[in-house]
Amino acid sequence: MNDKIVLCSMSIEELANALISFITQTSEVNNSSTDEELLSRTEACKLLSINKTTLWKHTKNGRLKSYGIGNRVYYKKHELLSSIIQIN
Repeated sequence: MNDKIVLCSMSIEELANALISFITQTSEVNNSSTDEELLSRTEACKLLSINKTTLWKHTKNGRLKSYGIGNRVYYKKHELLSSIIQIN
């Protein structure tokens, strides 16, 4: 993809299509890197607006899936967000 856009030789439609293409490609790259992002317990609590005790209860009950390296516990961001269900 070109990093430079020459505005004087482009129509408005061409500019709009170029911007849409750029934004789509940029958001796809950002989404793929953040979806597999591992969060610590503290970060997971901040994301879900809960305390560590509640996070532990949900993990113990199997509502949330945790991953560990040594004695550290991590959660996948996309799994935390997908575990949120709609009420009503």
